[in-house]
Amino acid sequence: MIRQGLLVGFPTETVYGLGANALDATAVAAVFALKERPKFDPLIVHIADPSDLSDLVKDIPAAAKTLIERFWPGPLSLVLVKQDCVPDIVTAGLPSVAVRCPGHLMARTLIREAGVPIAAPSANRFGMVSPTTAQHVREQFGDRLSMVLDDGPCRVGVESTVISFVESPNGMATLLRPGGVPLEEIEAVIGPIEKSTHQPSRPSSPGQLTSHYAPRTPLVIADQDTTYNDHQRRGLLCLKTPTNAASFSAIEVLSESGCLRTAAVNLFAAMRRLDAIGLDCIIAEPVPEVDLGLAIMDRLRRAAAK
Repeated sequence: MIRQGLLVGFPTETVYGLGANALDATAVAAVFALKERPKFDPLIVHIADPSDLSDLVKDIPAAAKTLIERFWPGPLSLVLVKQDCVPDIVTAGLPSVAVRCPGHLMARTLIREAGVPIAAPSANRFGMVSPTTAQHVREQFGDRLSMVLDDGPCRVGVESTVISFVESPNGMATLLRPGGVPLEEIEAVIGPIEKSTHQPSRPSSPGQLTSHYAPRTPLVIADQDTTYNDHQRRGLLCLKTPTNAASFSAIEVLSESGCLRTAAVNLFAAMRRLDAIGLDCIIAEPVPEVDLGLAIMDRLRRAAAK
């Protein structure tokens, strides 16, 4: 189906993707149309094997090669200068492209069988909560999607970490989006990297827009000064079981043990469940910004910015 220019929903270790032939501009345009995604927001291209990267990019710096050897296949995307074969619609007209080799056997098998790289954002309407099961994808798109491959829930649960080698004038690696590979693990391999702290006028990778990953229900990140309206139906999204459970109409605990990796796996599904029950607001408790907690807080802040 990918070779025929059709779209396929498929699992990865991070979230479910909405895939099209990355070398077919018409097919990629259909991804933007189905998602209602603005064309200034570039896509990530997925490859079946790390050796396929050189077909899509012009140069691979030594630090990028080190990351590939350590983390691919896996939840890490690298932004590098693109080859001319990559259509401008994939990169939003930028001279660079984000590429990753997913750490999911079904995803890599799909790419290999298609015989082409697959451009794939998350399989949901633009700006909304990412899907971590095939059912989430079906709920979003119904019969407007040709096929949805189902391999159960995603085992990482948040999108890939995005590292750019084109942002910094000195060629230093730059973190554009925290994700499934913790920043600490990356810096342990290649040393300190720059962090993109500003909101770009033009995104150079997915996940950089201020508002993203958002439920329909307003989401607020709690702090010590948060006050509650007693007449509101509130839901709580928290790491561990709270002591003030009676204050909420519904509670989603991300990890009874406080494990941030388990919390990441459960994050989007928990947000979806709270969003589906007619609450007035969702209160999200902050988590420590270490390991995958950095990615969790990135998603919560963008969800709260709606």
